[in-house]
Amino acid sequence: MIRRLLAAAAVVALAGCASTRIEQTTTAALADGAARVGVEGRLNVDDAQRAEARARVDQLLAAPLAADDAVRVALVHSPAVQALLADNQAAMAAAIQSGRIGNPIFVFEHLVRGDTKEIERLLAFSLFDLLSWPSRINVAEARTEEARLAMVATVVASATQARQAWVEAVAAEQVFAYAGDVRIAAEAAAELARRMQEAGNFSPLQRAREQAFYADAVTQQARAQHARVAARERLVRVLGLDAAQAARLQLPPRLPDLPEQPRSAQEVARVAFDTRLDVQAARAVVETASRQQGFTDAASWLDGWHIGGRYNSEPGESPKRGYELEFPIPIFDPGDAKRAGAGAALLAALNRSQQVLTDAGSQLRETYHGYRTSLDVARHYRSEIVPLRSRIAEENVLRYNGMLIGVFELLADARMQIGAVIGAIEAQRDFWLADAGLHAALIGRPVAISLTANTAAVADAGGH
Repeated sequence: MIRRLLAAAAVVALAGCASTRIEQTTTAALADGAARVGVEGRLNVDDAQRAEARARVDQLLAAPLAADDAVRVALVHSPAVQALLADNQAAMAAAIQSGRIGNPIFVFEHLVRGDTKEIERLLAFSLFDLLSWPSRINVAEARTEEARLAMVATVVASATQARQAWVEAVAAEQVFAYAGDVRIAAEAAAELARRMQEAGNFSPLQRAREQAFYADAVTQQARAQHARVAARERLVRVLGLDAAQAARLQLPPRLPDLPEQPRSAQEVARVAFDTRLDVQAARAVVETASRQQGFTDAASWLDGWHIGGRYNSEPGESPKRGYELEFPIPIFDPGDAKRAGAGAALLAALNRSQQVLTDAGSQLRETYHGYRTSLDVARHYRSEIVPLRSRIAEENVLRYNGMLIGVFELLADARMQIGAVIGAIEAQRDFWLADAGLHAALIGRPVAISLTANTAAVADAGGH
């Protein structure tokens, strides 16, 4: 009996090595995330890998940082992302651990009665663990899949956050640069107004108007400067850059051009919902709950059962061999509450899964509408509003050259272009934010899209 129990223990021990499984699952999850976002991520587990990641970041920071490079820095370097990935790996380890059965218990007793010595040996197993081992492994597999999908979702969310932070930082740089040009022009106009008033060619009211515009331009530049610093520092935090790396961070002078063709509605409609992360995660939860229910049903009847082999010996006597069985008597707790709870958990998981499927289509339609609207607004600025303002400015220059209007009428018209240019930059920014949001929604991580800034900018530009 003892030999058979020891043999069973050896089989269990041989099946226990989970470190390789954890590494394989982590690698598979990161590969899945890389396939979805187009940039490879990595969990750095030792100093050598962290040093390699830092060297790669230093190399990327040597040139203006592109959007994909910003995502790459976040996924291989950011401590916040690394912490999330490590949490996901810990969840994987816990899921795999849940598939193991408890270790056997060995009891050794040495009793002395006068000159007589008695030695008792007991090797005991949880009978429930042995009988439920296949069910336990099934539940662990479902939980491991949940953890794997959670790691993929971490990669997608981190990539989207980095891309959107990059867009906001570059747009803020553009707005700040333009605000500086506006302040310089306003300062020149205010100085000219001062001199003309001193010469008696300008009224105090006219000079005050130019001075007020200059004061407002200074204020707007200060606000743009703070917005630039705030957006840049947010990007620094998302990428996990330290002070030395942040000082070397360079950004492109402007956002990428708008695409010639948008994603088609048919392309979005062809998205296979089975590949979306949220749908896969919901189904994994249902699978876990289903397997957990079967496990709980068995556990409510067999939990607490133990079997052990006993071997007692004393000098001059034949050894005693036998076994013992231990089990609880279900008088006070028959396990019905556990079974009911498992059934309710499965019912909740089924309904949540159905709601996820319902929400997926709705969220995708909403996100695509925001994407197309932001693209249409940005194109409208590029092809209509800004060219119209430029044409008006050219006509006023001709009128000024013909001495039909004065310099300050010319400057007043130039001010009207400010809202159009800033609105165009913000519209382009909102499109690229929406583009990142749509990409995340196609994967299954919906991101809210706001068009408030665009709407306000359109209204403001149309009022001049």
